[in-house]
Amino acid sequence: MIIIYTSNWCSYCNAAKNLLDELKLQYREINIEKENISREMLMELSGGYTVPQIKINETFIGGYDKLQHLYQNNQLMEMVNEK
Repeated sequence: MIIIYTSNWCSYCNAAKNLLDELKLQYREINIEKENISREMLMELSGGYTVPQIKINETFIGGYDKLQHLYQNNQLMEMVNEK
C-alpha cells in the first residue's frame, strides 16, 4: 500500500501523484492541510517536515526525489510488491 502525504499548491506532490498514476499504482492521499496535520506531527509520523512524504508498505521513503530515484533504478516496483 502506498500513502502520500501532500499539501495544497505542492508541485512535487503533484509530480509524485502523476508518476504513481502513470504507473497505475493505487495510493491513498492524505492532505495535511485538509486533515489539520501539523508539520511537527508529519515529522513524528514520517521523519520529514516537507511534502510529499511517501510511505510504501511500512517504509517511509521520503519525497518525490526518492520516489523518482527508486523508479529510475528499477527498485520501485520491487519495493511495492514486497509483502
